[in-house]
Amino acid sequence: MPKIVKADAANIRKAASIIRDGGVVAFPTETVYGLGCDTFNERAALDVYRIKRRPSSNPLIAHVLDVQMAKRVAIGWDVRCQRLAEAFWPGPLTLVLPRRAEVAPSSIGGRSTVAVRSPSHPVARQLIEAVGSPISAPSANRSGRISPTKAEHVELELADEPDLMILEGGTCTVGLESTVLDLSRSRPMVLRPGSVTKDMLMSVIGDVAEPLFVGQSGSPGTHLRHYAPRTRAEIVDTSGIDHRLMSCPEPVAVLAFSADVVPPPHVAIIMPSDPREYAMKLYDALRHADSLDRSLILIERPKDKTGIWEAIQDRLRRAAV
Repeated sequence: MPKIVKADAANIRKAASIIRDGGVVAFPTETVYGLGCDTFNERAALDVYRIKRRPSSNPLIAHVLDVQMAKRVAIGWDVRCQRLAEAFWPGPLTLVLPRRAEVAPSSIGGRSTVAVRSPSHPVARQLIEAVGSPISAPSANRSGRISPTKAEHVELELADEPDLMILEGGTCTVGLESTVLDLSRSRPMVLRPGSVTKDMLMSVIGDVAEPLFVGQSGSPGTHLRHYAPRTRAEIVDTSGIDHRLMSCPEPVAVLAFSADVVPPPHVAIIMPSDPREYAMKLYDALRHADSLDRSLILIERPKDKTGIWEAIQDRLRRAAV
């Protein structure tokens, strides 16, 4: 099993040394836990893909401390980038820009662009500072599966990686992967929705193209099936839950807003009505439902599709494909 360690100064120094030497470390961010390596080390990037079993077309995100470090991996930093960084960094916004040649080619899925963000989690920032260089990372789970929001999730998911160090950072406070905004095109476009919404982006840089969520793009995490439990999942409108449960030959797990709609012997996992709380709990709830070893997970469809709910709806769609 991997080893979860306290994120004290000594272990952060040790983790930084592992990354500088071409190794891989799992670390917390405010969104999800990441599986990090040196952004400029091709061999290390390939090791991340091996551990995660990640398709080579799915790029990683380069995590940086600040704008100065971002410019070490990306070119074309303009006034839009500066305004966005001032408004949302450090935080859950990833910018896609033309890459510098020094970036490990395998880490960007063979593309001419790089995704870059500055995380706000103190452990992530201390680690990047200790490394002294950008850290490229996807979420620390098997490709396509549920992203980890606790160190224990990483430990269970990557149990066959006994040498992996996991820095303990508590429960991720955002719980959904970052918003990804493509600035490499003439008209900015959201490639992956997150807690930084389109309206928030438009308030800073003006026009942003309508999202086009059709499949793997220059953004991480945009395969049609992603963030998925092992158990088959279905999304059901509130009005249809009762009928769907009556058709189930055996008890199932249900992510619902109220226990009243889930009669025994089915198992209700109650979800918050507040979108930020829902986002923070979602992946942990899906993992819990998966652990019940039922034949089906039903997910009550949120009625709202605006703001952060857009990102939640995106994750639910991909989990239930």
